[in-house]
Amino acid sequence: MLDTLISASSLAGGLFWLCALVPVCIFANLFYNLYLHPLRHVPGPFWARASAIPSWYYTAGGKRHIWLWQLFQIYGKRIRVAPNLVLFCDPEAHAAIYGMKSNVRRSTFYVGLTKNIREKTTVNTIDPAEHARRRKMLNRCFTDQSVTAVSAFISQHVDRWHEIMLNEHDSSTEWSGSLNLGERLDQLVFDIMGDLSFGRSFNVKEPGENPLREVPHNIIKYLQFYYPMCRSPALGLIIWLKPRGLDRLVELITPPPVQKFNDFVFESVTKRIELYKKQEHLPEHERRQDMFYFLCERTAEQAAYTEDELRAEASLFIIAGSDTTTASLASIFWYLVRAPRCYQKLVDELQKTFKRAEDVVYGPKLMSCTYLRACIDEGMRLVPPGPCEPPREVLTGGLNVLNDHYPAGTIVGTAPWCDSLNTEIYGDPEVFRPERWIADDATGVTKEMVAEIRTNFHPFLTGPGACAGKNIALAEIHLVVARTLLRFELRKTPGSTLGEGSPEQPWGERNRKQFQIVDAYISVKQGPEVQIRRRPIPETKSD
Repeated sequence: MLDTLISASSLAGGLFWLCALVPVCIFANLFYNLYLHPLRHVPGPFWARASAIPSWYYTAGGKRHIWLWQLFQIYGKRIRVAPNLVLFCDPEAHAAIYGMKSNVRRSTFYVGLTKNIREKTTVNTIDPAEHARRRKMLNRCFTDQSVTAVSAFISQHVDRWHEIMLNEHDSSTEWSGSLNLGERLDQLVFDIMGDLSFGRSFNVKEPGENPLREVPHNIIKYLQFYYPMCRSPALGLIIWLKPRGLDRLVELITPPPVQKFNDFVFESVTKRIELYKKQEHLPEHERRQDMFYFLCERTAEQAAYTEDELRAEASLFIIAGSDTTTASLASIFWYLVRAPRCYQKLVDELQKTFKRAEDVVYGPKLMSCTYLRACIDEGMRLVPPGPCEPPREVLTGGLNVLNDHYPAGTIVGTAPWCDSLNTEIYGDPEVFRPERWIADDATGVTKEMVAEIRTNFHPFLTGPGACAGKNIALAEIHLVVARTLLRFELRKTPGSTLGEGSPEQPWGERNRKQFQIVDAYISVKQGPEVQIRRRPIPETKSD
């Protein structure tokens, strides 16, 4: 009896001291972050300097890019948005952080993006040497030769996409009903990605029922589920727990749309591996050489991927090859249908260069359309594929950024959404003005001015983390925009406000002429809503 009382008393005493110790530890941590931390001199909001909770909160709500923009307006070009995280809004800072020889590596943020600890990809590999090895293998999928080869497949998909819309509304005099072009672009680009990555189109753009049509939506749900974990104050604990049961627990509580995406990836990779094995005995020129083929291949100096790694890289292909491209395309069309002068100027350039949409092929002639490229760059500037910073961890020896030294372990970065709205660089950053990208005496834009804004423009990132599929993405965007504008007339659906800012929204989201997005690691968009009609074929003048 006495032993029981003593044991109960000891337990109660232990719980008392534990309850007393927890708030003391929390207070000590907050005090250290605010007054003793090596980054205590960097400006930022009080609670963000004390804890990573504010950053996580805005991440969970999809508005972190807006919050960061607000902070840069208040505190200047350098802000501390978490105890160990400093962000910059300056092209020199970007070069110092993301340059080829920068003394940094990818932060553990990327480890949190994985479904489980076994699924390593080029994106979430933080060891520089291992990342370089994986990147070398990935680069085999994106040679200049492959870009030229796949452009024909892209054109075929674009033409079929147009055919479907023409079948729905084949008129050169009447405008169609309202179309959510953003959703249509999701379907087009997803089919292109399937053809180029897995050797088969998923046919989600085709009429009729298709269970795969929900996959683009499930991709967003997947990112919205995992992305807040990566910004969590408990990220270190999450990473430690992942191989110790957390991965299994997360799998059990995974929302159905996220699980459907995981199942889709598993099935797609399984089918593609089966095809690869069936064709192993065939001569190389008879085998399906899509991007997945090169990932499966073993070279003399590099081992092939495991099946877990192939599935992880497949997720990367699907996300990077579809949603980021559709965000750029949606932005370009959203702004064009709201800028009649720019729209007509682009159409005039395309009609002077090509007689018909069918004549548009990837090559020097298409790339010579300077105003087309300017519109593309301006659209990608205003809606970057990823709105917030790719975080980098400073390595031993530290890093100098804008004449300040940051010790090893500090997380640094620049946020593309904020970079794109830098008034010092662009002057009128919220205005869609493609002319800013073309040196021309008539507009007063000099080569030096163009060079300056290009130092601040990194839609595909720079340095070791630059997007491997940049050239394919650009070819796809050029072909979609050019062929679409030569085949259709487009206008904004009368009365549509989808994607616009609103005066009732918080600071940073009030501009009706600015395309608003949600931050889910990638830019998640809504719209644009447009109407279309067949563009009359120009008459050929006889001599």
